Amino acid sequence: MILPRLKEGTEQVIEKFLAEKLRKVGAKGYVLGVSGGIDSAVTLRLCARAVGKDKVLAVFMPEKDSPKGDLEDTRMLCDEEGVKLDIVDISAPIEAFKKALGGAGDRKSLANIKARCRMIVLYDFANTDWRLVVGTSNKSEMLIGYFTKFGDGGADLEPIGDLYKTEVRELARELGIQDRIIRKVPTAGLWRGQTDEGEMGVSYERLDAILLGIELGLSEAEIAQRADTTVKEVRRISEMVRLSSHKRKPAPAAKIGFRTPGLDWREGDEDI
Repeated sequence: MILPRLKEGTEQVIEKFLAEKLRKVGAKGYVLGVSGGIDSAVTLRLCARAVGKDKVLAVFMPEKDSPKGDLEDTRMLCDEEGVKLDIVDISAPIEAFKKALGGAGDRKSLANIKARCRMIVLYDFANTDWRLVVGTSNKSEMLIGYFTKFGDGGADLEPIGDLYKTEVRELARELGIQDRIIRKVPTAGLWRGQTDEGEMGVSYERLDAILLGIELGLSEAEIAQRADTTVKEVRRISEMVRLSSHKRKPAPAAKIGFRTPGLDWREGDEDI
């Protein structure tokens, strides 16, 4: 199986990206949701190193279905970085949404409500303290749409968004993240017993091998060979990438003017 490999200097590139973004915008700091998992652990450490622990606020947002050990892991991560941790229980707003909507709905709909409640909390901190919201999604999740639109996908920047999950694991080892966090079963914690790989129906290793092949423009047969899988599986993942493209783009506008936002009104990073 041919997997993506972490590029030399990745840590330095991301830290410079974080420092420069904060400087250009002129915000007072960053706020991010920390779950006790590897993605938020890596992002937290990079933020603290890039702009200083005093400019980083971590927020843990549990609800009744949250895994029991996540708070302990989150406290440990924040203590290691010397970063302030706020805890906001989102159980009450979730129940309020359920009541207003006349019931719980299906499991995925409720999971999306939970993710969007967390986004609302983070942006409240951001607006109150003039901070930027830092996302913790990785490239694997972003490419197949394994995130909630306007939920955990709602952020001002995504520092690890160009790192596949397997690369995030490599970076975590380089950064000295504790092994228990690296080896923790990946889960969004949106319902009891939920795991990322169980929901996606594929391991992160195989997923990353397939996505790398797609990124390189290889044929389905070549990708299947490199990923030790079937062409049918490659097609399934390719379809996930295609169908989730709307999550990675601005909402489309009807073309009327000479230049249209999200279409041909080009804006560079210098515009913040």
